[in-house]
Order: sequence, then structure tokens, then C-alpha cells
Amino acid sequence: MGPNGETVGIVPTADALRLAQEADLDLVEIAPQGKPPVCKLMDYGKFKYENAQKAREARRNQTNVVIKEMKLRPKIDAHDYETKKGHVVRFLRAGDKVKITIMFRGREQHRPELGFRLLQRLAEDVTDLGFIESSPKQDGRNMIMVLGPHKKKADARVDQQADKDAKAATRAAAVADEQAERDAAHAAGPVAAKKERGRSENLDPEIEA
Repeated sequence: MGPNGETVGIVPTADALRLAQEADLDLVEIAPQGKPPVCKLMDYGKFKYENAQKAREARRNQTNVVIKEMKLRPKIDAHDYETKKGHVVRFLRAGDKVKITIMFRGREQHRPELGFRLLQRLAEDVTDLGFIESSPKQDGRNMIMVLGPHKKKADARVDQQADKDAKAATRAAAVADEQAERDAAHAAGPVAAKKERGRSENLDPEIEA
């Protein structure tokens, strides 16, 4: 094959090498399993560089799927439930999947409905951030459910950065306002004191006389 993909035909190896040398290109075997093997005239250095660039771009665009895990007991108390739910909310907001595991012990293994109801409740509580990607299923002594985020990882990162920038801007504005108030108070202090002293002196009846 020629440098532009055109078919040159079957030629002896020596002739192919001569053609590559005349064109200041390399003779690269691209299909060694062919009969006869397929070779192409190309700039091998440029070919490797372009392939490396494509691979780097593909890695950059690849979404890294992270699965977090949260473990609960069927008879979890209200405070612990809210704490666990808070972690799930944080994971989903970050664009991560969450594997929820209900751990049964002793007689709890004969009450799978407790775990199922707890998983359903949790899914409903975070429905604005995630969805049930894998329905609850029994796995030995455990019951497992996977929640997927509505937002993709990249979108979640953009939103998180926007929130950080907004908070930083708010803090900077508050600091600037406080500094402006201090500067204004400092500048007005001596003038106010002079005015105050002036009023007290004018109120002296002897001076009035």
C-alpha cells in the first residue's frame, strides 16, 4: 500500500524497500498474518505520535466509574440512618455509584423484608440525586442494591467547582465589606470626636455669657 492508502500491488521485499527509500518513508508491516503480508509506506515516527495522541485523548475522555460502598443494619437507628444517608448523598453528588449492603445477623436472616424496606426507603430519600441501577437482591447473609448517580462524573466535578468558586467569591465579598466598614469607622472616628467635644463646650453656660 502506498502512503495515501492506494494499492501498489504485490512486489518483492527489495522493491518495496527501494520505493520506501525513494519516498523518504518507512516500510511498515501492518498485517503480518496476511498471505502475502500487507505492508504500507508511511512515516513511522509520525504514525506512532498520532496514535499516542489518540490514546491520550481517549484516556482523557474516559469516565472513571467509582463504586462507593455503604453498609447498614436492618434495625439501624434514626441517627445512624441519617448519617449513612448523608454519605450516600455526598457520593451521588460527586457522580459516584453507591453499593448499599444490608448486613443480617442471627434471626434477622429470616426477615429479609426488613432489609428490602430499608433499601427502598433509602432509594426514595435520594431519588433526586440517584436511581436504582441494580435492584435489591440477596447475597448470602447480605442484601445488596446499587444506586447510580443522575449526573455524570465530569458534570458533577463542574458543579462542585462552581459551588467552590461561588463560596469563595461570597467569602471574599464579606471580607471586603468588613474591611470597608473598618476603614470607614477609622476615618470617621476623629471627626466624630471633635464634633462631640464641640457640642459639650458650647453647652457650658459660662461660655454662653
